[in-house]
Amino acid sequence: MDTPASSPALSPLDPISPLDDVRARIAQSCRIARRAPEGVTLVAVSKTKPAEAVLDLVAQGQRVFGENRVQEAQAKFPAIREAHPDVAVHLVGQLQSNKAEDAVRLFDAIHSLDRPSLLTALARAMDKVGRQVPLFVQVNIGAEEQKGGCAIADLPALLDQARAAQLPVEGLMCVPPAGIEAAPFFALLAKLAADHGLAGLSMGMSDDFETAVLLGATHVRVGSALFGARNG
Repeated sequence: MDTPASSPALSPLDPISPLDDVRARIAQSCRIARRAPEGVTLVAVSKTKPAEAVLDLVAQGQRVFGENRVQEAQAKFPAIREAHPDVAVHLVGQLQSNKAEDAVRLFDAIHSLDRPSLLTALARAMDKVGRQVPLFVQVNIGAEEQKGGCAIADLPALLDQARAAQLPVEGLMCVPPAGIEAAPFFALLAKLAADHGLAGLSMGMSDDFETAVLLGATHVRVGSALFGARNG
């Protein structure tokens, strides 16, 4: 998890920032799970938020951000990264195959590989651009028709195809069904990752990231708890 090099001591009357609050909650979950906080990457999901909001978190030491759309990231992050070259941007939303090359050029990780056609497009893009981008396979963990993600039954074949193409698959990603307890779905994703020899687990958002950390998340994707309600 990214932390600032140094932070001024807070007096009991100083308000804690949303970033410090989220970091403290991640650290507490890590203590309970007997994990090192450094093993959890906080991805600050800045979709729909202006560059100024991103820069505010950068000033507080946050360095990993998440965006849902290629076009929005293209408009927002080149100038930010020119000023702060150590800022990383992850794609956490669905990706169209025709945007694969743009995504490979821009993002430092892609959390939404979910189908063979996208896998083929990403393999071609990485070969053309000469850049290997870590990938997470998105699993439709709740078998929801309205959500993207690879069906659990199709996961072995997709991973075999990715390995045959020598793609850098780092782990699995999921978005559990809304309105019900997320823990069983996080536990299932962790089991699937272990069964397939994958270390990365991109799971947990503003409402449930602490549970995700307890169950092994290596990346938590937190938006509203850091930036406030989504714009639009």
